[in-house]
Amino acid sequence: MAINKREILFGLLEGTPAPYVPAAFFLHFPPEFREGRAAVEKHLEFFRYTGMDFVKIQYEKPFPPRPEIQKPADWAKMPHYDREFFEGQLQVVEGLVKAAKQEAVVVVTLYSPYMCAGHSTTDALLTTHLNQDPDSVRRGMEIITESMLVFVRECIRLGVDGFYHSTQGGEAGRFADGQIFEQYIKPFDLILMEEARQHCAFNILHVCDYLRDYDDFAPFLDYPGHVVNCPLHLGERTISPAEAAQMFKRPYMGGMERKGILATGTPDEVRQAAAETLHAAPESFVLAADCTVPAETSWNNLKAAIDTAHTFRR
Repeated sequence: MAINKREILFGLLEGTPAPYVPAAFFLHFPPEFREGRAAVEKHLEFFRYTGMDFVKIQYEKPFPPRPEIQKPADWAKMPHYDREFFEGQLQVVEGLVKAAKQEAVVVVTLYSPYMCAGHSTTDALLTTHLNQDPDSVRRGMEIITESMLVFVRECIRLGVDGFYHSTQGGEAGRFADGQIFEQYIKPFDLILMEEARQHCAFNILHVCDYLRDYDDFAPFLDYPGHVVNCPLHLGERTISPAEAAQMFKRPYMGGMERKGILATGTPDEVRQAAAETLHAAPESFVLAADCTVPAETSWNNLKAAIDTAHTFRR
């Protein structure tokens, strides 16, 4: 009997026993596969070759650099981007919803307003400005959030099942004053996530450690999201997938390091590492990496991990 991947993912949220452990991994495709039909076809090729359990649409439209933003007051100059700015990305969303939604859950990567602000300048400059004069930076964050709401609402209109919301800003050592995150970063995350929560049935909270590590996930524990994907390193200690699931009070997705065996090992080594992860995983679990894997990662390695999850028995 054919496996219904949509039923498996939604059953995960309801605690329904599944015939196998779902799994998914993501990477960025080369530039020629980031817009239009070419992007749709490449996403489908990757989804079907690896056997992963949902379609995750990569976001490939970062905000362009704004050289006019040099001091905190300059954030008021941040432009608003309308639907036309996102058109190429939305064509990919529309194509993949039409092509794949009947067989699998379709989620779209969504960068947080804080991350988009960093793309508009640099991570270092944004951090400096928030430390110097966060009230001035707030206006830029408001404009960015308004722009991203255009994208979110269009994706919802096109029929996506949810979003993979990637957020940063609460990493260790970024801000001496924790209130900067609470007052000037988190509220804008929550505006987008609340829009997704109201309209979508499968949202993933991704706490991203691409730039820095975390000492504490407490600032993110009340974020919405049906599933959480976060690193398992907290300061000098490592937590288990079961601890992460208990901490966030929702199913955990992850367990494998994006730059570890997945990227550097052989398929046999990947199978062994995946099996070890699965033996220690909680009941409600999606095998995945802690973030997007390097673009050059072998698809055969990712398929090996996914096949291991699909044939795993406790």
